[in-house]
Amino acid sequence: MHSRDHRQILLSSRRARPHRKTCGSGVRALRALGILAAGLFVSSFLLTGCASGLRNVSQITVSGSTTILPIAEQAAETFMQQKQGVSVLVSGLGSSAGIEAVSAGTAQIGTSSRDAKAEESNLGLVDTPIAYDGIAVIVNPSNPVNNLTSSQLRDIFAGKITNWKEVGGKDERISIVNRDEASGTREAFSKLVMKSQAFDPAAAVLPGTGQVRDVVARASGAIGYISLGFVKPRFTNVTVKAVSVDGVEPSEATVASGTYPIGRALHFFTKGQPTGLVKEYIDFVLSSQIQDSVVIDAGFIPIANGGKQ
Repeated sequence: MHSRDHRQILLSSRRARPHRKTCGSGVRALRALGILAAGLFVSSFLLTGCASGLRNVSQITVSGSTTILPIAEQAAETFMQQKQGVSVLVSGLGSSAGIEAVSAGTAQIGTSSRDAKAEESNLGLVDTPIAYDGIAVIVNPSNPVNNLTSSQLRDIFAGKITNWKEVGGKDERISIVNRDEASGTREAFSKLVMKSQAFDPAAAVLPGTGQVRDVVARASGAIGYISLGFVKPRFTNVTVKAVSVDGVEPSEATVASGTYPIGRALHFFTKGQPTGLVKEYIDFVLSSQIQDSVVIDAGFIPIANGGKQ
């Protein structure tokens, strides 16, 4: 087991060979257990028994954002059902790792929940936005605070506001739950909310969305931020409350309209223009078959519906 928010799953066509059916069943079993959606992240996880039977098949490697993982996984599974002899390896290692992988040629697609940084802009990467997302600021359900301004958020996560009573809440210390530096969600939150302010170095730092959600659900004074699509996951009863920001409730509608202030695009990066099977997979993710079902079901906004970047 690895300590990072790290999941790696080899999916394969269920119809082509008997062993591939075993791989597909493994993925469904994980979902049934709620491991994927609950964010109880499995560390480096490779179904090597399946891999042994994948010689001479065409393979696409997709690596990067844990936020995008549900879309990439489900799209891959359906894509392989329609493309016999094709396997898609999907992993969630973090946005920075995904961009590094596609830049180094160890992945054909690097997924990222943040924009490319300035130092990454000259790596020859081509950006294909595949959905929009809001970053929800979450607190414990017992917390009476329902709205925070961008300025208050910045001061809380910088460690300048340390008690909930300073923003209309109870006399209780604020416990900040942050993401690690590999997280695209952290990068996006830093860009959109923190501006030039540094995060409080005393904050708890966790590697995954699920861990942030679980800690905030259990600690009455905690505050964190996660993808809007993970506020109400399917496979867990963990409950958190998303607060409004600058008086705007986080929702698919407010993110799509651009009125919610912490919105972002989700990206597929390729080394140069995508071609061949990689292009077919990206086009499939952008198709109405995925956009109108998988993307919406995962709590994101289809690319055709706009959104604030």
